[in-house]
Amino acid sequence: MELEESNGGRPARRYKYNADYSYIICLNVKTEGGVFSLTYAVANLLGEIIAEKTSIVSQIDYEVIETQIGELIHNYGNVKAIGIGVPGVVHQGVIDVCDIDLLIGVPVGPRLQDKYGLEVTMENDMNLTVYGFYNMQNYDEDKTFAIVNFPKDHFPGAGFIVDGHLLKGNTKFAGEVSFLPFDVTREEQLKQLNSTQGFVPLAVKTITSIIAIIDPVSIALTGELSKPALLDDIYNGCLKDIPKEHMPEIFVKNDTYEEYMNGLISVTLESLTYHLQLVEKRK
Repeated sequence: MELEESNGGRPARRYKYNADYSYIICLNVKTEGGVFSLTYAVANLLGEIIAEKTSIVSQIDYEVIETQIGELIHNYGNVKAIGIGVPGVVHQGVIDVCDIDLLIGVPVGPRLQDKYGLEVTMENDMNLTVYGFYNMQNYDEDKTFAIVNFPKDHFPGAGFIVDGHLLKGNTKFAGEVSFLPFDVTREEQLKQLNSTQGFVPLAVKTITSIIAIIDPVSIALTGELSKPALLDDIYNGCLKDIPKEHMPEIFVKNDTYEEYMNGLISVTLESLTYHLQLVEKRK
């Protein structure tokens, strides 16, 4: 606290916000190309990252996640909230459809909340990425935006911002575009996605469906299978069904770490605000 220069009366007190009074822990759980990884970021109350690290692990289960969270709480102290992003569907802290088999059906959120007594937010990785993407665009008005991830050896997923709001759906299933009616088995779909000839037709059907339903201003394509050299074929394929005046900008953005972490930090900080609102209402 400091005193401002007096203009004749009692000098005003000037307070400085202590952003490092407490911290949040954000954990990115990922698998791609057969490699499992955990990336953590410790951020202050302004969302500024003060520490981050990626570790390659042999597998990811609840115990691996709990151990990482426990170490960070011990090392940094005064942690107020935890945010975890996963490649799958999360409903009330329980993981449903997921690329990591050992996490399916596990109530990761509730168990961590019971153990540490902290706010725990778990969210689909694509929802986090599209939220971060949207935040970083600084649109001057609400827009509709989509991101579609085509990872190698895994099913695609998508995230949607509709009129400035994150679209999750009734059971948080929104964005699971691999369940669109492609008229092939899921095994065949995965095989086609990972082939040179099969990828573009499936990508076109996926993107065409998204355009027809939410009419986005732009669509970002991510993941190892999304290549700039295929953009023209994908765009022209969509034009077979979508009138040109309704076509969004389509672009490839393979490295989305910054957007992902921006979204994860944002929703974790927002969980603190939401918790405070609930406490106020109960009083």
